[in-house]
Amino acid sequence: MRSRRVTMQRRQTLGGCLMRCYPVAVSAVSLMLSGCGSDAGLPADLIDQAATCAVVTAAEARATLKNLDTPLAFDRQSQIIHYALLAGASDPKFSRENAGRVVQRMQFLQERITGDAWKPLVEPCKTAFPQTNLSYAVNLPADDEQAKLTCYALGDFMARALSAYEEAYGDQVIQYSAFLMSQDAAAKKAGVKPVSNAERLAKKSAALAVAAKLGPPSKVMNSCLARFPVDEKAKKDATTLTS
Repeated sequence: MRSRRVTMQRRQTLGGCLMRCYPVAVSAVSLMLSGCGSDAGLPADLIDQAATCAVVTAAEARATLKNLDTPLAFDRQSQIIHYALLAGASDPKFSRENAGRVVQRMQFLQERITGDAWKPLVEPCKTAFPQTNLSYAVNLPADDEQAKLTCYALGDFMARALSAYEEAYGDQVIQYSAFLMSQDAAAKKAGVKPVSNAERLAKKSAALAVAAKLGPPSKVMNSCLARFPVDEKAKKDATTLTS
């Protein structure tokens, strides 16, 4: 159990870097999964368009806060992870390169979209990237095994990403870590044979691409936790690890 905690803290994952390296661009980067064209005011290039909407949504979220040091509401914070996920999901095998390029572009653009320049782009961004809208309907895969894998991949990514901000989102880190532990324990009890690291990573990456398209990560994980409840032992273990 301790190894999972150490890994969550030390590995430089994309999700962790998003919040650690670009804290101001705190809410949006998505991919045009449905092949929609450039909306008015948005760049035509996929990466530029995604990064632009990241900065726009960040500014919109921050504008609602009286104190800029106040953490964003979890649903808004999870959007930043969603946009990175969607960028990677342009490839069914999940492209970390695409997601990383968006992250890099975000810092460049946030220095150039100043004042109220972001406001006219709010609606075009919502139209271009509908899956990032918090009202987007979430439906997990009907097949239980596929749904479990999808939830596991997303939960793992989310737990790693949020571990950088445990003070603000500690409850979510505990929930998602407990879910992972519960699934690991269930698989072991069922006698599921372990696979190679390469095969495991490939399956998780493909499942992560699927998860990205289901809707906002916070809502997807809520559905996962409701459908696959976490056992009490896993909750206690996760709480101990994060305390």
